[in-house]
Amino acid sequence: MEHVIDAKNKKLGRFATQVATLLQGKHKATYQPNLSGDDTVIVKNASQIVVSGRKASQKVYYSHTTQIGHLKKRKYADVFEKDPSWVIRHAVNLMLPNNKLRAKRIKRLKFQ
Repeated sequence: MEHVIDAKNKKLGRFATQVATLLQGKHKATYQPNLSGDDTVIVKNASQIVVSGRKASQKVYYSHTTQIGHLKKRKYADVFEKDPSWVIRHAVNLMLPNNKLRAKRIKRLKFQ
């Protein structure tokens, strides 16, 4: 089943939990945690999602290159300006359970 969700003027965290729930199939009576589910989520207007407070200027994404002293920092505003869909995908990915089904579930998240 396909779910088309509009992200216009929605909070990032609450929107990501809604998408993660749909991707896991928890909204169905036939939910089983060992199955990846079969629902696809299509997100519209990803560039119009909002964050509350001062997160736009203070939130930082970290990544490490596995070399000593190579911790990379990227601010939310810079990442969002470059690719708003990455911000949503990253938030949803961290809200999915960390197991073998995560990759299958996140592949069913599409953007328009």
